[in-house]
Amino acid sequence: MKQDILDKSPEEITDILKQIGEPSFRGKQLLNWLYRGTKSFEDMTNLPKHTRIKLKERYMIGRVKQIKKMTSDNSDTIKYLCLLHDSNIIECVVMRYDYGNTLCLSTQVGCRMGCSFCESTRQGLIRNLEVGEMVGQVLMVNADLGEAEKRNIRNVVLMGSGEPLDNYDNVVKFLNLIHDPNTLNISFRNITLSTCGLVPRMRELADMDMPITLAVSLHAPNDESRRRIMPVASAYSVREVVEAAKYYFERTGRRVSFEYSLMEGVNDGVEQAEELGRLLEDFPCHVNIIPINTIEGAPYRRSPEVRIQLFEKSLRSAGIQVTRRRELGHEIGGACGQLKRGYVDTLQR
Repeated sequence: MKQDILDKSPEEITDILKQIGEPSFRGKQLLNWLYRGTKSFEDMTNLPKHTRIKLKERYMIGRVKQIKKMTSDNSDTIKYLCLLHDSNIIECVVMRYDYGNTLCLSTQVGCRMGCSFCESTRQGLIRNLEVGEMVGQVLMVNADLGEAEKRNIRNVVLMGSGEPLDNYDNVVKFLNLIHDPNTLNISFRNITLSTCGLVPRMRELADMDMPITLAVSLHAPNDESRRRIMPVASAYSVREVVEAAKYYFERTGRRVSFEYSLMEGVNDGVEQAEELGRLLEDFPCHVNIIPINTIEGAPYRRSPEVRIQLFEKSLRSAGIQVTRRRELGHEIGGACGQLKRGYVDTLQR
């Protein structure tokens, strides 16, 4: 199979063109075509014909194909089902906010972290996504939105299927690539990466001089509770995760967000909110509470509204900055893996 040219950094693009005898300025021309969503080398009319032929012989453009699209009733969420070259399927989601469109994209096919409340981890990790497959999600959505809205994605969150820090090298290259002014020029401050708490990688990321927002999936205030729902807690304690988050804040100056999915009778008690408050006291962080999406076959239920409000009130009383995540896309399977599972189940019937 030909290589996907979207896997390549701007520097690598320049080197590719030099190798086929082209001046370096051709690199910017090629990047301009690629990141405006051009699908064919033949359409790149300011490149010499012989150059286009050589590129076509060696490379392809993109390996992400939209196969299904669902829009929520109020149009604030669009979910895409995407086919990869090897017939694997991933998802990405556009969320519309007052400040612009945000894309939640996937970084792996499946996931090996095993969080028991998450749909995308049920079949384990199939493989990592390549850089171009992550870029391809952004370009596919830009093309789709551009037809109707003329508005590109300016905010990216790595919270779709997969653990981003488990695909560390590809993810870091992807983030640097979309930040580059010659590609999508997305500010690091408009990028959020979610992790279940791979402590060594959190610390490594902190040293990368890449001030993105870090969102840590905590979901419990102590090791005993966290191990029940997140296998990664057997490798890294809650204290280690919080210390790594503090290190990230010290190195980058970026406030860390702790994600906390509320599950009835599991982690949504006032006593657990108080314990979480003590754990995070004197740390200028933020807690994002998430009423969990009920998933068929999972052993957890969404917390009742009264328990959600009491949990939030208790955190505020402890001096913790807290928000409740805006709930989007229930009717279109908005949670990671739900649309994919429904689609695959339909094919297998």
